[in-house]
Amino acid sequence: MGAMNRAGLLLPAAVLIWLASVPLACWAGPLPFSLTEVWQGMLARCGLMDAGQLDGRALLIIGDIRLARVVLALLCGGALAVAGATLQGVLRNPLADPFTLGISAGAACGASLVLGGGGLWLARYGLATGGAVAAAAFAGALAALACALALGRGGGSFARETVILAGIAVATFLGAVVALIKALNEESVTSIVFWIMGSFQGRGWDSLPWLAVPLLCGGAVIACRWRELDVLALGDRQAAQLGLNVGRTRLLLLAGASCMTAACVAVSGVIGFVGLVVPHILRHWLGAGHGPLLAGAWLGGGILLVWADVLARTALGGGQELPVGVVTSLLGGPFFAALVRRGSMR
Repeated sequence: MGAMNRAGLLLPAAVLIWLASVPLACWAGPLPFSLTEVWQGMLARCGLMDAGQLDGRALLIIGDIRLARVVLALLCGGALAVAGATLQGVLRNPLADPFTLGISAGAACGASLVLGGGGLWLARYGLATGGAVAAAAFAGALAALACALALGRGGGSFARETVILAGIAVATFLGAVVALIKALNEESVTSIVFWIMGSFQGRGWDSLPWLAVPLLCGGAVIACRWRELDVLALGDRQAAQLGLNVGRTRLLLLAGASCMTAACVAVSGVIGFVGLVVPHILRHWLGAGHGPLLAGAWLGGGILLVWADVLARTALGGGQELPVGVVTSLLGGPFFAALVRRGSMR
């Protein structure tokens, strides 16, 4: 069966699974609710049902806590997978993922500056720490991207090899800065480490604007240029002979993918392997064409992260939960090792 035929079967199936995951993920949790209560809570939260007809506890837990986490996980997972597929196409490197350019290290550094002492200063002046952490993480991610692109610029264009090396250098330096912040603020180590591990705990509808606006901007850039990703896959020389401005196209696609990644990291912390694992799985089934691949990555990344978050909040008893970044790493690590073992990374 050809890649197009498989895409015609797999993408509709992924849409159905994506939609079914919303109520099922809201149903899962330490406090039991019936599926009817789940549907009612979702409808009431969306304004499609009178909230007075529903128990207040169900409305709070399902509509304000679980549904918010599911929506954030769907958006973050899809964005990370799309960013990973885009970076792998732009850099022509199967090891590329949303953290190749030091974006996660920049976000972690920005958040650590707030969590490691800045939060006390903000509280003193009556400012919200949660929003400040997201804003600092987003700014740090974009600053890291700017540094990596500035270092990787050579000969008036962005060479993919130098950009990767520059990203590694920036990530290493910023990782040392985060370690220094933790060493100087021992009382904040727990909050910094938990944020860096990635989690949707405590995130709600107020985090949605921080995520939605950058996702729309970055996603629009990638959606308008997915055909150019196919041209870049031919190589820089061949792409230039076809009339493509390689440096400008690479910069725009890197900026779009990085903007999406920065938004996700700003809201959920560092969540690894989604942008690496999902595109590799889908490329095997859907082929190398970036149209079906990006659509499948959006759906598959959201599904993966939603159910990883369900596992994170239900695996432990007593109301405790694991960081979802730990869950994705536990799932992605063996998969990555299997890829290397099979030689499919070459």
